[in-house]
Amino acid sequence: MTEGTTAPAERLTRYAHGGGCACKIPPGELEDVVAGLTAAPRDPAAELLVGLDTGDDAAVVRMPGSPDAVVATADFFTPVVDDPYDWGRIAAANALSDVYAVGGRPLVAVNLLGWPRDVLPFGLAKEVLRGGADVAALAGCHVGGGHSVDDPEPKYGMAVTGVADPDRLLRNDTGAAGLPLTLTKPLGVGVLNNRHKATGAVFPQAVAVMTALNRDASAAALDAGARCATDITGFGLLGHLLKLARASGVTAVVDAAAVPYLDGAREAVRDGFVSGGTRRNLDWAAPHTDFGAAGEETRLLLADAQTSGGLLVAGEVPGHPVVGELVPAAGPAVVVR
Repeated sequence: MTEGTTAPAERLTRYAHGGGCACKIPPGELEDVVAGLTAAPRDPAAELLVGLDTGDDAAVVRMPGSPDAVVATADFFTPVVDDPYDWGRIAAANALSDVYAVGGRPLVAVNLLGWPRDVLPFGLAKEVLRGGADVAALAGCHVGGGHSVDDPEPKYGMAVTGVADPDRLLRNDTGAAGLPLTLTKPLGVGVLNNRHKATGAVFPQAVAVMTALNRDASAAALDAGARCATDITGFGLLGHLLKLARASGVTAVVDAAAVPYLDGAREAVRDGFVSGGTRRNLDWAAPHTDFGAAGEETRLLLADAQTSGGLLVAGEVPGHPVVGELVPAAGPAVVVR
């Protein structure tokens, strides 16, 4: 297992009930909450192209008289690592990913910060914000302020606005039978983050994956002609693939042996460092999945709650592994082979 140094003396993860995207509300519960919340405005200023219907990664509207569509998203979470600068970088990359996941380009972001002002020094908050600003700068995205609240649990993220070509969007409801499935980042950050929270061991390979932008993968997918994609975050590969398969009316087949994992991920599962969010993901996906001969370890890794994970693209993306395919709908929405 690849491990770095121990965590900083002020361990941010001990202030969080869950870490990163593993602190999301479980997908089944969330679907119940948002069901039916699709009331249209009386006099809309723009045409809604992507909204709540399929649980896609960002909202997209077409502006009258403009060749571009506007992309809007927000994402924030509790500390996923103890280093405040790295947490800021990870949270920003994760928020920007939703824009890339629909084929867009981020333009401007605003910070979303919850901070226990009587517990943690503001010097740590400044490092979090600096990390977010540095990643946004790499993305060519302005950071134009934000909003903060006094919160007993630290939280950070961004609301991001971007643009996209309305005729070349990546959506989760446009998959078609016969298309391969490409995954652009390895899985396993969830179990490594959980090990980090429990032991203080630092995993540079996980931080590197979480801070990497999905910008180039998104551009490569569009260049390859892809029209269907999603990013893999808190609901794990299985959860996000299930949403894509349902929205597209297909069955998704996963080649378990082709899925890449981070060094140390399998050991972390075997040693019991599995978050409650990952187990809830598996419970939600299991009734809709044929696991074949896949054992418990593989099932948990496929359901592992990722933070700032890669893109899952219906189509081949040069330089990234094909991990399955979409086939005509038959039986379970997801099949693992």
